[in-house]
Amino acid sequence: MIRVVLPQPLLRLAMVEGDEELALDVRGAVTQRAVLDAVEARYPMLRGAIRDHVTQRRRPFVRFFACAQDLSHDAPDAPLPEAVARGEEPFLVVGATAGG
Repeated sequence: MIRVVLPQPLLRLAMVEGDEELALDVRGAVTQRAVLDAVEARYPMLRGAIRDHVTQRRRPFVRFFACAQDLSHDAPDAPLPEAVARGEEPFLVVGATAGG
């Protein structure tokens, strides 16, 4: 099982009660694309909230982290760290903040 942590606004949109952490089954290679596909398959109301519907690119102000690394600019099909694939560490979807 892959552990995924979403920010509160996305959890509310997905109507997830309680836990901040989702447990998802990902078949095959554990990549950003595979994990986000699993999130959107289980919670279809999140389609378009994390990635653009057409381009599948990460939305502005959304960042991806795992194992204390910023993975936001990694290729979507690059393997995630082994600790994420084994379920030891979560894949984090973080809403970036901006302001001045």
